Amino acid sequence: MNLAEILIIDDSRFELMKMEHYLSEMNACQPTFIESPAQALDWCQGNDPDLVVVDYQMPGLNGLDFIKAFREIAGREETPLVMITSSSTESVCVEALKGGANDFICKPVRKSEFLARVSNMLALRKKQKNSGCTIQRLNKEVDATEKVVTEREAEIVNRLAMAAEQRDNETGMHIIRMAYYSLIIARNLGLPELQQQMIFRAAPLHDVGKLGIPDKILLKPGKLTPEEFRVMQTHTTIGGQILSKSSSALIQVARDIALTHHEKFDGTGYPKGLIGEAIPLSGRIIAIADVFDALTSERPYKDAWSLESATTFIKEHSGSSFDPRCVDAFFSRWDEVEEVYHHKDDITGFMSGELKY
Repeated sequence: MNLAEILIIDDSRFELMKMEHYLSEMNACQPTFIESPAQALDWCQGNDPDLVVVDYQMPGLNGLDFIKAFREIAGREETPLVMITSSSTESVCVEALKGGANDFICKPVRKSEFLARVSNMLALRKKQKNSGCTIQRLNKEVDATEKVVTEREAEIVNRLAMAAEQRDNETGMHIIRMAYYSLIIARNLGLPELQQQMIFRAAPLHDVGKLGIPDKILLKPGKLTPEEFRVMQTHTTIGGQILSKSSSALIQVARDIALTHHEKFDGTGYPKGLIGEAIPLSGRIIAIADVFDALTSERPYKDAWSLESATTFIKEHSGSSFDPRCVDAFFSRWDEVEEVYHHKDDITGFMSGELKY
């Protein structure tokens, strides 16, 4: 059985002995008696009492000074506290309550009143702890539910993205690699972890709008005519429409990416010709990740570029096609980029929602 821990602070050894005698009649409690308020504060740094009983008039720190310092200790904001005072005047009692005391006892301390107030405060503490356990349990249940929802949402997003990629005759690994490249950029930009993960998870849906492009254009082996290219460009707005009006934060990020990943930093991109920071940061990040992986990947209509050639292209178009800050972030940890590149056909854990990096 857990014993309730009670801290008693009084500079009078006689008063401490008297209260120790009173408490001997109570079961399931473990009292600690300290004469110095300063020593009591030191004790409280490493101990978490269920109840504090403190005298008002003491040398050095008085009772109110102790309460103020005690309440500033992390986790002691709600600990029941009773002040003992030799004055029964209303002003002193009100001062004690305003100072953070939950109750007070006037001297001389009578056993029946003392034990009654101690019992009431310990009952209050028990309810606090039970309530805290319930809240903690409910929070764990909510966290577990949110984890399941997040995993299911990530899986649905990934499968939808792979459906779009497969229709375009590209390997599903493209969306995985470019998602990791995007994560590298987001992290090296110093973005909050939640934002990093949102971009990482939403990146695969960048080309979901290709589901709305006719096969004769999407699957054409040769060069597109100007008119066909204009139709192909609409995959950005189609993607934005597919992902619009969602309450999911992940889908909202994916919408921005689908709509703006072909915008260029200098305003020459599509569909809206946005310039600079008018382009959502997520779109600016994916623009680099998507182009870099496309360049370094073999396609039916082209050979894969070397790392050196792709690197030169990205750097030469920094400030025109790409956000220079994002370019710098991409190359600031080149070892991570190379790791993704060299394991480009064996990046695991993506579908389950597990982050490798």
